Amino acid sequence: MTERRWIKDPIATLAEGAERGVVVEGGRIVELVATGAEPAHPVHSVFDASRHVVTPGLVNTHHHFFQTMTRAHPKAMNRSLWPWITSIYPVWTRHVNAQNFRLAARLSMTELLMSGCTCASDHHYLFPSGLENAMDIEAEEAAALGLRMTLTRGALDLSGGEDSQAVAPGGAIQVDDVILADCERVIARYHDRSDGAMTRVALAPNAPFDVTKHLMRETAALAEKHDCRLHTHLVETAQEAAFAREKHGMTAADYLEDCGWLTNRTWLAHGIYFDDAEIAKLGWHGVGICHCPTSNMVLSSGFCRTKELEAAGVPVGLGVDGSASNDNSNLMEAVRHALMLGRLKYNAETVTHLDALRWGTEGSARCLGRDDIGTIAVGKQADLAFWSLDELRFSGAGDPIAALVLCGAHAADRVMVKGEWRVEDGMPVGIDLARLRYEHGEAAKAFLEAL
Repeated sequence: MTERRWIKDPIATLAEGAERGVVVEGGRIVELVATGAEPAHPVHSVFDASRHVVTPGLVNTHHHFFQTMTRAHPKAMNRSLWPWITSIYPVWTRHVNAQNFRLAARLSMTELLMSGCTCASDHHYLFPSGLENAMDIEAEEAAALGLRMTLTRGALDLSGGEDSQAVAPGGAIQVDDVILADCERVIARYHDRSDGAMTRVALAPNAPFDVTKHLMRETAALAEKHDCRLHTHLVETAQEAAFAREKHGMTAADYLEDCGWLTNRTWLAHGIYFDDAEIAKLGWHGVGICHCPTSNMVLSSGFCRTKELEAAGVPVGLGVDGSASNDNSNLMEAVRHALMLGRLKYNAETVTHLDALRWGTEGSARCLGRDDIGTIAVGKQADLAFWSLDELRFSGAGDPIAALVLCGAHAADRVMVKGEWRVEDGMPVGIDLARLRYEHGEAAKAFLEAL
């Protein structure tokens, strides 16, 4: 018999009808306990949540774990996207290897967990010689931490040249046969389509400007064959939107359609420079958008049109993006930035803290094609973030849910994934943070020495 646990009497819960908490059993939420009620059936244990605001676990839909090795890198600072990536790509290609990638993945996942994240997707597209098993490394590290994961097998098959925006050095390029064979291998080994799966797989050519149309079409066919998701960067800058029209004679959304990607199994990173017709087309087909507010501000890329996208029927989620274009892996910070950037784009009345939290939970889950996480409801996975309001920053807050966003929550006190504690008292279970910080810092020295 599995344990039946009552998460009892939280300060507030981001769910209607759960004022007295939730009951968890077998990794799922089995009951919401409303005001004045008790659990309908006997429970085996009680967790006193009276110090906590309880939300669904946050869901990160776009990241680049390896980039934690080049945070605030002097060679790449204070640049917009294209100068930034051109300056830093050679450093990555020469120095990312299996050993430091494992540390980068472990550190990124640990940061995410500590920020209330229970499910993540990492868009890994860099496979230099010696790093062919990057997806296996990520799967191993996620399993050790207890983080739910979409392994996003990225790819580059095009280097810079005439009529190309590609900037990847030759050492980062793989041929299509190698890419597609590894996609098949990773899907066969890790893609679990069952409800409550801890590991799923998505196929993710890096961006249409640095992969061939052949690879785009072949990955779409593989995704259809194996019922997995598709992911890529798209129109993060105005330059990319113009390139699609100049190179292909069509909009970026039309190019997606030409490649077989205009489907509800697709979600896109950034999606800043879509016009009204493209937004309508994306919404019609149910294509998701991962909004990356922090990275967009750091690189001065622009504003994602979240309100128009949602109005058109586009699922909108959140991502921290790379730890070299964001410089951290804190998803709760991205929730706050999404609110602030949204208000700067629109107004204070129509973009609320509930919008930002929805993007970071339910919206992100929809982007990943998951209906078993992202909300607090009976039958959903027990993926929960517990936030304490004990810090000075929250003193005087009248609305505890709003306070998480407006007052700047950045670290969860507890995190539960599939009914198991993965963060307790602010610390990740089973991780020596001092050792991780030291080992990661030592590995990162090689990247600084590349100056």
